[in-house]
Amino acid sequence: MGVLLGLFVGAVAVGGLLWLERPQPRPAPPPAPGPAEVALAAMRAGVPPALRDLAVLIGERERHLRAHPRDARAWAVLGTAYVERGRRTADAAHYPTAERALRTSLKVRPGNAGALEGMTALANARRDFRAARTWGEAAVKADGRRWTTQSLLIEAYTGVGDYKAARSTLERLQKLHSGRAVMVRSAAVYWDRGWREDAVATLADAAAGAEAPAERAAWLERAGQLAWERGDREVALRYFEAAVRADPDQRSAKAGQARALAALGRTDEALSAYRLALAERPSPQYALELGELYEALGLEQPARAQYDLLHAHVRSAAAGGVDEELVRGRYEADHGDPEEAVRLLRDEWRKQPGIAVADALGWALHRAGENEEALEYAVRATDKEHGGGVRSALYAYHRGMIENSLGLPGPARRHLEEALRINPYFSPLFAPLAREKLQALGEPPEVPVPAA
Repeated sequence: MGVLLGLFVGAVAVGGLLWLERPQPRPAPPPAPGPAEVALAAMRAGVPPALRDLAVLIGERERHLRAHPRDARAWAVLGTAYVERGRRTADAAHYPTAERALRTSLKVRPGNAGALEGMTALANARRDFRAARTWGEAAVKADGRRWTTQSLLIEAYTGVGDYKAARSTLERLQKLHSGRAVMVRSAAVYWDRGWREDAVATLADAAAGAEAPAERAAWLERAGQLAWERGDREVALRYFEAAVRADPDQRSAKAGQARALAALGRTDEALSAYRLALAERPSPQYALELGELYEALGLEQPARAQYDLLHAHVRSAAAGGVDEELVRGRYEADHGDPEEAVRLLRDEWRKQPGIAVADALGWALHRAGENEEALEYAVRATDKEHGGGVRSALYAYHRGMIENSLGLPGPARRHLEEALRINPYFSPLFAPLAREKLQALGEPPEVPVPAA
C-alpha cells in the first residue's frame, strides 16, 4: 500500500511538472470598448469624440433612460452628448433636447455636478457667456475637483471680458490636470494674451500626442487656425488638410481650407471648399466669409445669396437658443444697415463685453459715422491693458481705418501696417483696402534733425 501510494504521489508530481511545462493558454483579452464607451471616455477626457461614436452613445443612453428614467447621471451624459453634437455640426436644433435632458438630471438629483457642467457647456455653445459663468461657478461649488468645469469656465470668463478670472482659472486648471485638453485650453489663453510662440508650441505638443483620429483632427484644425491668424497660408492649408484626412467629420477644417485656398489665389477650389463646409456645417460665419469672397470677385448676385443664407442661419440658430448677433452685427456694419449694427452690438456689449464684441461695435460705430466713440472700442479690442492682447489683423485694420477718419495719419498708418504684417491675407475684401489706404497715406514725414 505504501509503495502504491508513493507511485501515485510520484505520478501526480510528474504529471504536474509536465502540465507546467506545456504552453498555457493565455487568458482572453478584455473585449475592446464599444463606440459608446469610446465616446464617453473622450468626453470625460475633455476631447472631441468621433461623431459616429457620439451617435451610438446618444442612442444607448436614450434606450437606457426609457427603462431607467430616474438615472440622473445618464440624463447628464445624454444632455452633454447632445451639446457636443450641436457644437460639432452647428445644428442648434440639438440644444433644446440637450437642455431638457440636463434639466431632467437636475430635477432627479438637484445640484449634481455633471448636469451643472453640462449646462455650462450648453450656455457656452449658445454664446450665453453670462449664463455659462453662473452655471460653471455652481458646478465648481458642487465639485471643485472636476477639471473639465474649470476649462469651460475659462471660455465663459473670456466671453464676458473677465480676462483676469480666465487667467486665474487656467492656473487652477493646470494644477488639477495636465492632459492634452488642458494644453489646448492653455494655448487658447496664451494666444489671447499675445504669447503666440507659446500658444503654437503648446498646441503642437497636444496634436503630436493625440491618438484618436477625432481628437487629432480637432487639434490640427486649431493649429491651422493659429497658422492662418499669423498669415502662414501654406502651413495653415497643410494643417487643415491633415485634419480632414484624420477625420472627415472635422467640418471646421473644411472652412479653414477655403480661407487658405482663397489667400493662395486658388479661387475655384476655395469656392468649392466653402460650399462643402456650409453644406455640412450651416454656420452664419461661413456664409459671411463666402459672401465676401464673392463680393471681392465682383460677383454681386452670388454674394447676396450668401448674405440671405446668413440671415436664415441666424434665425435657425436663434430658434435653438444660440446668440449669433455678433455675426449679424458684422454683416450689417459692412453690407447692410450700420445703424442696425450699432443697435445689435450695443445689446451684445451689455450682455458680454469681450474683445470680439468691442471690435465689432467700434467698427459699426465707425460705419455709422460715430468715429470718436468708435475709437474707444477699437482701443479696447487692441489694447493689452483692457485684455486685447490677441494680435488680430482685422482688429488692427479696423482701428487704423477709424484713426484715419479722425485725421490721425500716424496711428492710422501704424495700425494698417500692423494688420498687413500680422496677416497680409486676412480678408479678400478688406486686405486690398488696407493696402490702398496705406498707399494713399504715403510715407511718414521726415522729422528734421535738431541742429547741434
